[in-house]
Order: sequence, then C-alpha cells, then structure tokens
Amino acid sequence: MVPAFSISNLTASMPILIVSCLALIVMIADLFVPRENKKILAYLSIAGLIAAGYSSISLWGLKLTAFSGSIISDNFTLFFNILFIISAVLTILLSLDFLSREESHLGEYYILMLFATSGMMIMAASLDLISFFLGLEVMSIPLYVLASFIRTDNRGNEAALKYFLLGAFSTGFLLYGIAFVFGATATTKIPAIASFIAEKQLASSPLVISGMSFILIGFLFKIASVPFHMWTPDVYDGAPTPITAFMSTAVKAAAFAAFVRVFYISFSSLNIEWSYILNGIAIITMTVGNVVAIAQKNIKRMLAYSSIAHAGYILVGMIAGGNGGGASVLFYLAVYTFMNLGAFAVIIALSKKGEESFAIEDYKGIGFKYPLLAAAMAVFMLSLAGIPPTAGFIGKFYIFSSAINAGYIILAIIGVLNSVVSVYYYLRIVVFMYMEPAEKEYPLLFAQPALVLVLLISIIAIFQMGLIPSNVFAYAKASIASIF
Repeated sequence: MVPAFSISNLTASMPILIVSCLALIVMIADLFVPRENKKILAYLSIAGLIAAGYSSISLWGLKLTAFSGSIISDNFTLFFNILFIISAVLTILLSLDFLSREESHLGEYYILMLFATSGMMIMAASLDLISFFLGLEVMSIPLYVLASFIRTDNRGNEAALKYFLLGAFSTGFLLYGIAFVFGATATTKIPAIASFIAEKQLASSPLVISGMSFILIGFLFKIASVPFHMWTPDVYDGAPTPITAFMSTAVKAAAFAAFVRVFYISFSSLNIEWSYILNGIAIITMTVGNVVAIAQKNIKRMLAYSSIAHAGYILVGMIAGGNGGGASVLFYLAVYTFMNLGAFAVIIALSKKGEESFAIEDYKGIGFKYPLLAAAMAVFMLSLAGIPPTAGFIGKFYIFSSAINAGYIILAIIGVLNSVVSVYYYLRIVVFMYMEPAEKEYPLLFAQPALVLVLLISIIAIFQMGLIPSNVFAYAKASIASIF
C-alpha cells in the first residue's frame, strides 16, 4: 500500500526532498548554462545544500516518522544530514578549479554529487531495510560514474570498473542478508526486527545469524574494513581527487550511520556475537591499514590505507556501544571529515592538469616554497596522527576512553599502539616538507580562492573541536541517544 501524502511525511523528509529537488533543478538549469559558465551550477548547488542544512537544523530535537515508518527524522539523522551537507559543499568548492583545469567542467558532476548526497541522507534516515537499500543504491550509482568522470584518464576508468564490480558483489551479500532476516522475522522494519527476535527468542536462529552475517559483510565493504578493503587504494588513487575526498568522508559516514542504526537496534539481541566478530576485525583493520600505509610511496594510496586504519578506530567506538561509544563514533566521523578534506585540498593545490596524485617525495621543500600551504598540511597530518591539541587527538581519546569504560582494555591498547605506528608515515610528510630541499615546481596556488576557503574552514574546525570539543560532542551524544 502506498503511504498517503501528509504534512508529517513532508516535514520529516524535508532535507532529503530539498537535495533531491535541487538535483533536478540543477539538471534542468544545466541545459541553459553554457559550458564556460558551469560554475553557476556549483553556486546553485551550494545554495540549495545550505537550505537543506538550515532545514535539518530547524528540525533538531523533533522525532518524526514518514512513509509508514520507513523514514525517521531524529537527532541521529539530522547530525549526519549536516555532516553530509558539509562534505558535499566543501567537495564542490574543491572541484571548481579542479574541473576547469582538467577541462571537464560539466553540469553532470554536480547533479551526480547531489543525488549521491540524497542517497546518503536516505541511508541515515532509514527505519526499514528496503528504504536503506534504496538509499544505498541512490548513493552508489552516481559514485561509480563520478569515479571515472575524467573520461580521458584510464586510471579513473579502471577505478570505476573495480568499484562497480566489487560494489555489486557486496550489494549481493547485503540483499541476501535482508532476505534471510525477512524470512526469519516477516518484516524489514528495523525496530520490528529487534522486537520479533527478542520476543520469539531467535537470537540463536541460523536464519537470523546468517542474515546478520551477510548484512555485516555488506557494511564492512562500504566502510573499507579488512578483509573487504582491497578496492580502496585503487579506487582512491584512480578517481578524481575531489571525488576521492568525498568518498573517504561522506560515504564512510553514511555507511557508519546505517551500520550503527541497524546493528544497535535490529541486532541488539545479538550484541555479544557481532561485538566479538567486530573486535577481531577492528584489530586487523587498524593493523593492516597502518602497516601497509608505511610502505606507500604515493600520497593518495597512503591516505587510502590511512582511511582503512581509521575505519578500524571507528569500529572500536562502535564495539564499545552505549551512549559513550556511539557518541565517540559520531564525533570522530565529524573530525575525520575535516582532516581528510583538508589533506586532499592540499593535494589538489599541488596538482597539475593530468597529474592528480604525487609521490610522497614530491612534497620535499614545500615548507620553503609555500609555507602557509605546508603549515596547513602539517596540521592535517598531525591531526590524523592524533597529536594534541588537534581534533584528531580528542577524537581518538573519546574512542579509546569509551572502549576502556566498556571493558575492552586490550582493544584500546592495540588501538593506541596502532595510532603510534601511524605517526611515522604522517610525520614523514612533515619531514619532507620542512627538512628536505625542493625538487619540483608547482603552479600558483593562491589563484584558487575556493580551495583556500576549504583549507581555512578545515583548519578552524580542527582546532575548534580540538580545543573546545564539548559542544560538538554534546550534539553527538544527543544524536546517539535519540536512536535508543
């Protein structure tokens, strides 16, 4: 039965509707905007995303459901809406000069990004496994195209093909899992699944356990966790750098948003089982990501393996559970968004046409040629390494503290040791920038005001959340509390 239209449906889904309608408006506007003026579409997209952000902020504190309980607007949903919108706006700003330089400034770029963002918002808001799956596909399909948006770049085409094939493979696992859970509980509603499993005592049912396992595999692929991580370095390296930044932040946040809601609610009766599995996966993910990152000579691949390691850190907070662990996951995702987008902004600043990624050694002497840019990169690297007083340190402190409070002391120790290992490859960039002579010429950087704006916003956010974390963490706690 199709849900009847109501004001409640409209209000609860307003941020999603704004972004979806915005994508359609940009699609129509693209027909009338000449190619040399495509930046107009970027500004239109940013204005619409800001409107969606305002809509999300205005709904804070309310708990509304829509479309027969398939979609919910609560603080958890709204926290991630704002995070997705920030990621999309900053990525669009990163893309302005990048697309012009690559002679690929087409309106489709912004349309696909907006549809991907709307898919992420649906994932975070879903109270039904079917609506979650629809959101996942709305997010994923545009990203497959965006990964190969520079059509003349063979590496991008290869990256998109790998991403598509492995993404389709993981989606198969996810659908099998949803089918098994539906077969055991006769519902796809997330709260109803939890109630049915608890009332009928199905926690040990082979069908439920199989369904949970298949769904878990699908999520582990999306967050780039070991052993489902092998697509990450190739896709991150081959995709256009702004899209790599978008995938490493917004896509990871969307996957964790759905991951937390589904497993904290639907499979709460199996908490011991999935926590035990994630415990081992978190340890392997942190270790493999950090160890392999040390051996990388390409900075985009290094950040790809770094992203894998950070997925392991976030899993530690998810395993800890409760308000403390859940809030630490949300806070860390917010911090990671600014750290990673800032780092990729520097990579774009040092790029030339057709040369999107650099060997790490190419960063030698940047501190002497471009001291402000090098200082920004140093801040991002130190924050990723978890050095105080940056937000990266506070994020890891919350993550590991929640694990210790929940009794996962060994897991927290392994996480701290992995964080120490990561200091080596992050500080290596800083050493090259300030302690080695320059070996390469670079384009004029500060002719890119949008890129400079991204750097400033990222640095301010990192120090604000590093020095005064209580405000953002309070919102994270209010967000995670709303799903219990």
